[in-house]
Amino acid sequence: MIPLIRGVRDIFPPDSDLWRHIKNEAENLFQDFGFSEILIPIMEKTELFKRSIGEQTDIVEKEMYTFADRDGESATLRPEATASIARAYISHKMYAEDPIRKFYTIGPMFRRERPQKGRYRQFYQIDAEIFGQSSPYADARLIIMLKTLMDRLQIKGTTLHINSLGCFKCRPDFNNSFKNFLIKISDNLCQNCQKRANTNPLRVLDCKNKFCAEVTKNAPKISEFLCQECKEHFETVCETLKDTNIEFQINSRLVRGLDYYTKTAFEIQTDALGAQNAIAGGGRYDGLVKLLGGPDTPAVGFAIGFDRLAEIIASNNINYAQKPEIFIAALGKKCIKEAFLWMSALNTAGIKTETEFSEKSLKSLMRRAGKIGASNVIIIGDQELEKKEALFRDMNTKEQIEIKFDNPVKNIMEILSKKINRKKG
Repeated sequence: MIPLIRGVRDIFPPDSDLWRHIKNEAENLFQDFGFSEILIPIMEKTELFKRSIGEQTDIVEKEMYTFADRDGESATLRPEATASIARAYISHKMYAEDPIRKFYTIGPMFRRERPQKGRYRQFYQIDAEIFGQSSPYADARLIIMLKTLMDRLQIKGTTLHINSLGCFKCRPDFNNSFKNFLIKISDNLCQNCQKRANTNPLRVLDCKNKFCAEVTKNAPKISEFLCQECKEHFETVCETLKDTNIEFQINSRLVRGLDYYTKTAFEIQTDALGAQNAIAGGGRYDGLVKLLGGPDTPAVGFAIGFDRLAEIIASNNINYAQKPEIFIAALGKKCIKEAFLWMSALNTAGIKTETEFSEKSLKSLMRRAGKIGASNVIIIGDQELEKKEALFRDMNTKEQIEIKFDNPVKNIMEILSKKINRKKG
């Protein structure tokens, strides 16, 4: 047996049924909000992620799957989606036709982290981005969309955390003050944070080490350094969330791990996953498009950890499997051939139908129908073949109806329609 690569996994029913449910809910909601799907490559030139994420980040330094192709060009499996979407926005000059674009994408990302519960080396994200809108209302709209998705998926016990990271005008003053603070306490920080203090100081605030959190509790707050523009932007976001009854906490320690974030930052956190408490996060990144060679374009977006989301929803013990509407119990070779033709016609008409291709007793076939959760069973035996009338049995009420062979799809759809109307009545 050839084992799986460490940190990756197979996803199969019933988990894949749940994943399909999440994906469908997300896509329907995003389209209601005016977002369109974009499909981006799994591989990109390594330079894209070095430039956008930042060479001093843990992702670029330690976690990326990077390799040289046959031409010697360095390629990387995408560790996140935002940089690729921004690259596509620039590559295809989407800004020329209309700078305001709203995209979503759902798919796998790759980071060589230490595998643990809820964290994989091939993981999945739901990603949404808005380009071309600098208004704080765009930030609020994304957050409202994100919270609405959590509600539709029945995710309980979540908290929205928000912060402002300032902009390229006011952030340097904070960085200088924060670096000076870190110099004074550097001996009390963990080894990772001692390194980050020199390379990526903001990440010290994101450390999960309780001792680091304690010694940095009196650190300067970004909010104390915001310029007037950033202050007004953040106040508008907060007021809009209040006006739309979205509860939130202002978290001065909330930073995003990627270099391109500015102004609004936000996370959805939960107590259901232990230390890995964030299931979604995002914010504004007004300088990224320009950094990657495009025009000066404001942007804001978020990413949801699909794996973690699915893990939380799975604890609700809801079965999302798509069960067949009909199972055809065929008794004998001639009947199996007829059942196959009926099944194919019903499948083509959009009715989930299954049958068995081997000769079995009616009792065994009925047991099979119950096992796969079929709502109805059509019985075709030699007697039914001769009469040209099959038996339609409702598995819940045990009611039986005869169906003529002349137009089985039409006749079955009429029966199913009557059943639906009776339930509504």
